[in-house]
Parts: sequence; C-alpha cells; structure tokens
Amino acid sequence: MLLSAFTPDLVEAGCDEVGRGCLAGPVVAAAVILPKNYQHELLNDSKQLGKEDRLLLQKEIERDALAWAIAEVSNGEIDEINILNASFKAMHLAVEKLSVKPQLLLIDGNRFKPYGSIPFECIIKGDAVYLSIAAASVLAKNYRDELMCKLSDQYPGYGWHTNVGYPTDEHREGIRALGITPLHRKSFQLLPSQLELFE
Repeated sequence: MLLSAFTPDLVEAGCDEVGRGCLAGPVVAAAVILPKNYQHELLNDSKQLGKEDRLLLQKEIERDALAWAIAEVSNGEIDEINILNASFKAMHLAVEKLSVKPQLLLIDGNRFKPYGSIPFECIIKGDAVYLSIAAASVLAKNYRDELMCKLSDQYPGYGWHTNVGYPTDEHREGIRALGITPLHRKSFQLLPSQLELFE
C-alpha cells in the first residue's frame, strides 16, 4: 500500500514528470495535493497501470485532490536549457499553478532544483511509495499521452499515437524516411548513428 503522507503536519504536494526520454514533444509535470489520510486501492505508479485505469483515476484524482496542476516545457526550451533543467522547470511551473500553497514538495527521483523557499524531499521511485506522487504521475502521463496522440494527426508517420514520442523503431524509421518535425528535440540523439537531419 502506498503511503498517504511524508509528514502528517504539513501540506504536501507530490510532483512527477513524464517525457524525459522522448525524442519529440514537451516534458510534462504535475503537482497534486491530496487530503490527509487519503487512500485509493487502484492508485499506483502510472507505469504499472493500463490506460482505462489511468483515465478513471484521473477523474477521481481531479475530484478528490485539494489542488492539482499540470505544466509543460517545450522541446525548443529543452534544447536550450537541457532536459534535466526543463524537467525541474516543468515541476516548478506546476507547483506555481496550484491553488493551495504546499509546505513540502515530494519529488519523484533523486535530484531537484529548489522552488523558492518550499522545502522538498526527493524519493527514488517515489511514484511507487507516496500516493500524491503516484497521482501526479497519472495526471502528467494522461495529459502528455493525449497531447502526443493529437499531434500524431498533425505529424503522421512517426507512430506518436502509440509511442507518444519515445524512441521506438517506428519512430526512428519515421525520422529516417521523413526527417524531423518542429517538435523533435535537436539536442537528443534522434538516430543511433546520427544523420545530418538539420540541413
């Protein structure tokens, strides 16, 4: 069973991001503040959940949370500031959008750049430990998957409707055949033996 709180005395926001390893599209982060002692038998790391369960959970998280927010940082900015800093920025933007100010941030992973004066705790695989991080994982993944599916209609041939921008064989074959789109991350190695894609 996932834990409902790191400390019972503070308003905690769980934060997680998705899309760091993708070749295209933004990195997306979510921040979620759940009620104290919140429990949900289905809520777990979004990577362990099927799409139907994630969509059901999204509705319940948005209904039950004291506050939640989602933010994204574009592929262009990822190229400018690097993916790690873009991930931190996306989480900062999500926290900034919360309607309730948290007193502690629970961060999925082992690194974070402080956001103002709010203290934080980094938890490796935190989306499998704390409910608020798991909830943020669900919201961020649903948002980004839906966005990439919509963008796949605009940029067909890369398989984004299924790979959502990750480096699958289909995605890389699309890059070889069609070149890159305005949504590809030029700072990433888009093909195993990098071709002259940007001329």
